[in-house]
Amino acid sequence: MTHSLEIEVPDKKTLEDLINIVGQENATVESVEWKSKYNSYVVYDYEPFCSDGFGIHAKIVSRDKNTLEFIKYLYEKKQKELELIKTCYELSTKNKSKR
Repeated sequence: MTHSLEIEVPDKKTLEDLINIVGQENATVESVEWKSKYNSYVVYDYEPFCSDGFGIHAKIVSRDKNTLEFIKYLYEKKQKELELIKTCYELSTKNKSKR
């Protein structure tokens, strides 16, 4: 029996990171879809020419549900770390401009 998990990804770079995490945990990215943020019936299995207004969704499959939960944990942890780094960078650039 296989289990699946769908994760919404903010951009292509993050999608690459997710694919790397999935590969390290012996799971598979079954599909990547670009879904319209405005019309639920508009879904592409390839990146549209103009990707504004689309969200990237990755479907991950594994035989073990715990593996999927661990992948989700690792992905969310990485996203939080990146957000923290971004915040620290923004704060440091603000402080430099005030000097």
